[in-house]
Amino acid sequence: MGKIISVHSFRGGTGKSNTTANLCGVLAGQGLRVGVIDTDIVSPGIHVLFGLGEEEITRSLNDYLWGKCNIEDAAHDVTSHLRVPVKGKVYLIPSSMKTSDIARVLREGYDVGLLNDGYQRFMEKLKLDVMLIDTHPGLNEETLLSIAVSDALAIILRPDSQDYQGTAVTVEVARKLDVPRMVLVVNKTPQAFNFNDVKNRVEQTFKCEVAAVLPHSDEMMTLASEGIFVLSYPNHPMTAQLKQVASRLMT
Repeated sequence: MGKIISVHSFRGGTGKSNTTANLCGVLAGQGLRVGVIDTDIVSPGIHVLFGLGEEEITRSLNDYLWGKCNIEDAAHDVTSHLRVPVKGKVYLIPSSMKTSDIARVLREGYDVGLLNDGYQRFMEKLKLDVMLIDTHPGLNEETLLSIAVSDALAIILRPDSQDYQGTAVTVEVARKLDVPRMVLVVNKTPQAFNFNDVKNRVEQTFKCEVAAVLPHSDEMMTLASEGIFVLSYPNHPMTAQLKQVASRLMT
């Protein structure tokens, strides 16, 4: 059985989905079969980073949760969408962008218990080496399940007081759920900051390993979600740091 990695943040806007996509790019580049699930059902979007158009989404996670298909039927092979050839394979299960589907989730909810069965079946049917879960920000039942079944957890935060408070709650919950490996990734760090000081401060505050302190990147902003950074900029210093994060999570 492959490894399950959740990528989470307490607040939105931290770059969680971008980090998930980049970790996927690193691992697929190493020749692994990688699955990605967008469980941010009320505000999905990671499919954009993989170049998957809304018109191409024939099945979504919503369809599986509502009993319309098997989980593997919602998986899209996006390897050829990556613009840059990789040794491995990438399978994405997106959430629906249809307003009616999002409204239905908000109105009716869904059986969260189906997610755990779906995770296992997705990995078995697609013979995945690793599955990345792009979670919904904050803490809810779905997030707690995703964290609980994970072999590793990456918590994304910005060097911001509000993020620190929310991250403290997330770290405490993850420890109670006995996640085998947990790392923090400080993202969108202003260049004016001393990155070593940021790393030391965050590690001392949360008593948790900081796998990387990533800078605010003009190149990342210029890419504008039209591609995966580590594949578009293979020699960039931030790509090296993201490879380091992937290595820590796969250890």
